[in-house]
Amino acid sequence: MIRLLFAIIGGILLGGVVHLVSVLALPRIATQDAYSRLTPISKLNAVTPLPLTEPSNALLPFMDPAFALAVCRYDLSTGPIKLAVPVSQSYTSVSFYTRSDVAYYAINDRSAGRRVIELDLMTETQHAALPEDEDVTAADRLIIDSPTETGLIVLKALAAEPGLMAQAQASLAASSCKVQTEPPAKVSPGKR
Repeated sequence: MIRLLFAIIGGILLGGVVHLVSVLALPRIATQDAYSRLTPISKLNAVTPLPLTEPSNALLPFMDPAFALAVCRYDLSTGPIKLAVPVSQSYTSVSFYTRSDVAYYAINDRSAGRRVIELDLMTETQHAALPEDEDVTAADRLIIDSPTETGLIVLKALAAEPGLMAQAQASLAASSCKVQTEPPAKVSPGKR
């Protein structure tokens, strides 16, 4: 009886370990992650609008048909990225993911407090290399440190009613995601 009990407990523990290892390893070994699925249809370091969401064409998981979506696949090896996203009428959000689909930052229009969400995306090394006089406060310029050189930025704009979808898509189409060729300029406190 005790041997049977030990066998059952050992089986449960072994099953738990195998389950945990497979769940943790799956994102690293999956070949059809979001970044890979978006590579053929998007440009590097540029905003690419995604088609409207339907059950048959969902490129990303949990896509809501009430949102217009756009993505920017980024590569910081050539320099920091300057991202500018005009705020839509209802709601706009920007989410940042590493190459392995780990979310590391998100911002929306309400927390940005401006008509355009503007930020600089760079690696920690690039941020550390900024001259001291260029490193201004977060109130003047938002700098996001990416944990990896490559990743994905997902832009979402809400169309509160179906008739507002074109306006939400136009808002995202006016967004820019481009490599900065010169160091980020210092913003004076009076300009916003």
